[in-house]
Amino acid sequence: MMLMVSVQNMEEALQALQGGADIIDVKNLQEALVGSAHPHLVKEAREAVPPEVHCSVTLGVVPNQVGTVAMAAYAAGALNATSVKVGFMKSDYDVAVEILLAAKRALEGFETKLIGSLFADNPLYDGLAADCMVELARDGECDGFLIDTLTKDGRNLFDFHSESELRDIVMRGKALGLSTALSGHLRIENLDELARINPDIVGVRGAACAKGERTMGVHHEAVAEFKRQLQLRQTGHVDVFATAPGNGNGNASGATRPAAGGWIVIDGTGKSCAGIIAALSAQVRGDRESLVEIIIPGVLNAYDVIAWAEDGGHTILSRRKDESGAVRMLIQPSRDASAATRPDLTESESRR
Repeated sequence: MMLMVSVQNMEEALQALQGGADIIDVKNLQEALVGSAHPHLVKEAREAVPPEVHCSVTLGVVPNQVGTVAMAAYAAGALNATSVKVGFMKSDYDVAVEILLAAKRALEGFETKLIGSLFADNPLYDGLAADCMVELARDGECDGFLIDTLTKDGRNLFDFHSESELRDIVMRGKALGLSTALSGHLRIENLDELARINPDIVGVRGAACAKGERTMGVHHEAVAEFKRQLQLRQTGHVDVFATAPGNGNGNASGATRPAAGGWIVIDGTGKSCAGIIAALSAQVRGDRESLVEIIIPGVLNAYDVIAWAEDGGHTILSRRKDESGAVRMLIQPSRDASAATRPDLTESESRR
C-alpha cells in the first residue's frame, strides 16, 4: 500500500515529502466540496517533488461539462502530474462515462494517469453511489479509481461502507488491472481494516496533520508515523488477520486431482497487487489445466491471492517463503469455468 497525503500549499507538500509520503496529492479543500489547486502550485510542487515520488492532482467534484473537465485534465497532463482524479457527485452514470472518456482523450501523449472517483457518502446528496465505481472506471477507460468521502461531520469511509463491501470493490478493481485507492477521513485506528482490504493506495489528510487536526496543517512526524504503522502491517509485523472475522488461510492441503496440463510461473516481482490478480485471472480463463506458481512480494498481496483463489474455487496446493522473502504459491485452477472468474470481470477485461 502506498501512502497518499493531501496538501494545500508548498509548505505542506514539503512536510509530506519529509515524512515519507509516496504520493503528494495537491488539492484545494477550501473550494466547494473539494476543488482544484491553482496551476502554479501544481507546477511548483511537481518541480520540487523527486521523480520517484508521485505528485497527483485532484479536480474534486467536477461539473457535468465535458469540455471543461477535459480541459482541466489536459492541464494536469501538461503540468506532468502523475495522475489526475476526476470526482462525481450528482451525475448520471452515462454523463460521467462521457466525461471520463473525454478526459482520457485529453491525456493522450502525456504520462498522466486518469483516476475516476466516487464518494462513499454520495447517497446523502442524491449522488452516484460508490457501488458502481469499478464499472464506471472500466467504462470510462480509467487507469484506476478512488473512493473518498465528502462529509465533514466526523464520519469516515467505514461509516458508509463495510470492510467486506470495500474489499469486494477493491478486488474487482484489481482483477481488471486497475489501481485502487481508498480515502475519506481515515485514521491510524482504521489501518487493520485497510490492510485487510489492501488497496494499492491509502489517502489521508487529517491523520497526516499535527495532532491529527486538519486545520493545523500536514506535519512530517504525523506522516512518518502513519507510514510506519502502514508498513508494520504490510510486512506482517502486525498481523491484521489474527483476530479478523472469517479469517481464512486458503486450502493449503494436497490436490484432489492431478493437473493434466503444464506448470506456469507468474513472477509478480515489481507488479502491483492489481497486476498480479489480473495476470492470474487471465491465466485461468485461458488454461484451467496447468498448475500455476505465483511469486508474490508482500504479505498482504499474498492474502489477496488467497482471497482470489477462494472466490474462484481454485486450490492452493502449497505456500512457502523463498530465500528472497517472497511468497510462492502453487495453485491448481478450478475446472469449473463459471467459477474461474466473475462474469462481469471477464467481459470488462476484454474491453480494456
